[in-house]
Amino acid sequence: MKIAENVFGYRTAIVNIAYIAGLGSTKKDWVLVDTGVPYSAPFILKNTKKLFNEKKPLAIILTHAHFDHIGALQTLVHEWNVPVYIHEKEIPYLESKKKYPPPTPFKEKGMMSFLSPFYPRDGIDFHSRIKPISSEHSLAFLEGWEWIYTPGHTNGHISLFREKDRLLLAGDALITVKQESLFAVLTQEKEIHGPPAYFTPDVETSIISIKKLLALDPQILYTGHGVPMYGKEIREGISDLLYQHSEEAVVKGG
Repeated sequence: MKIAENVFGYRTAIVNIAYIAGLGSTKKDWVLVDTGVPYSAPFILKNTKKLFNEKKPLAIILTHAHFDHIGALQTLVHEWNVPVYIHEKEIPYLESKKKYPPPTPFKEKGMMSFLSPFYPRDGIDFHSRIKPISSEHSLAFLEGWEWIYTPGHTNGHISLFREKDRLLLAGDALITVKQESLFAVLTQEKEIHGPPAYFTPDVETSIISIKKLLALDPQILYTGHGVPMYGKEIREGISDLLYQHSEEAVVKGG
C-alpha cells in the first residue's frame, strides 16, 4: 500500500515492512526497512519486483533485530548483496552473541502474549555486510530523513522520520494495534499502543522514546504492527497512551 509520497508498506503476516523510494541523484533508488517474519522472503521479492522491477535496494535498514523483523534478511541479502544498517547496540542480538530477555506473557493479557514464550529470542548468526548506526554514523544516503534513537522495546531500537511531511516510521517503538490480542491482530483494529508488552523489558525507557516521537508532531505514522494513521488521530492517540501510563503509574505507586 502507498503510505505517502515515495513510501510504501507491505504486511508479512503479523509485521509490516516499508519501502522508501525516490532516493539518489536519479530519484530511482530505494531502501527496505525491516524484513518481516521468517519464510516471507518469496513474498517480499515478488512485491518488490512489482514496485521496482529488477532494481535492487541501496541497503536494508533494521529498526531492531527481533525475529519478526529479520525473518527474510539472510535470503534478501543473498539475493541483493547489499549492506544492512542496524544500531550498534542491536548487532550482538543479530549475530546471536546475545539473546533478548525472556518474554513476560502476563504483563498484558492476550493470546499473542500467552504464546510469546514460544517466540524466538536469539538472532540468526548473521555477520554479512553489517553497517552499525551510531551517534557518529548517520544514514547519509537517506536524503531528507533522520534516524531517531528510540530504545525501550530493545536496547538499540531506531525509528525514521521525514521532516518534509512529518512522516514517522516508528518500528515497534509504538504501534497502531493491540499486538497482545490475537483478535486485534486479525482484525487490525486501529488504536495506538506502546510496543508489544511481552517483549518490552524496559517500559519506562520506551515511554521516554514515545514522548520523543510525540515531540516530532508526526502527521503520518506507519509502525511495525498495525495500519497507517494520519493527522490529529496520531497526537490524540499518543497523548491518550501516555495519560493511561501515568494513571497506571499512580495506581501502582499507591
